[in-house]
Amino acid sequence: MALIDYADAAPEVRAVFDDIKATRGVADVNNFWKALAVHPPTLKRTWESLKQVMAPGALDPLTKEMLYLAASAAAGCAYCTASHTAAARAKGMTDAMHGELLAVLGMAAETNRLAEALRVPIDQGL
Repeated sequence: MALIDYADAAPEVRAVFDDIKATRGVADVNNFWKALAVHPPTLKRTWESLKQVMAPGALDPLTKEMLYLAASAAAGCAYCTASHTAAARAKGMTDAMHGELLAVLGMAAETNRLAEALRVPIDQGL
C-alpha cells in the first residue's frame, strides 16, 4: 500500500493534510490519511465527514471515541482499534473504562451470536 507523505503530496492533498494537522493539533497525519491520499477526492470526503461526525454535539468527545473504538473492534479493524484506543485515552478514557468497554463489547458479541443461533423472535413492543 502506497503512503503519500506531505512532501510528495499534490496541493489538494496538502490542503486536507494541513486541515487535519490544524484540527487535531498534530505535527503530521497518521498513515490512514496518507493511504487515502492516493485518491484525493476520497481523502477529502472522508476527512470532511469524519470531522463533522466527531465534532462536539449531543455526545461528548470521549463517548464518541469509545463508540468508534467499539465499532472498530467489532468490525475487526486492527488499525482503527489502535487509533481510536489512543484517541479515547487522549480524551480521558481510563484503564477501568477501557476494561468495561471491552467487557460490554465481548458480552454483546456473545449474546448477539446466541440470539442469532437460536433465532429468537423479537418481542412485541421492543
